[in-house]
Amino acid sequence: MSERISIKADVCNGRPVVRGTRITVQTVLEFLAAGDSIEEVLAEYPRLTRADVQACLNYASRVMGNHFSVVQAA
Repeated sequence: MSERISIKADVCNGRPVVRGTRITVQTVLEFLAAGDSIEEVLAEYPRLTRADVQACLNYASRVMGNHFSVVQAA
């Protein structure tokens, strides 16, 4: 989906991460959702670049663009 996002079964249990790190897309999104700015995320994770954070947002947007159905389990 993105050259900056990687999914490997042996890295973070197969969760999407920023390529070359163990920083999950979810972690980046949670910081942003909590109100942190991109600059604050970059300060917390100096290995990340602004393009990495943007790739996380793009990845999440594409995933959410898929059709989902919610069904009640028994």
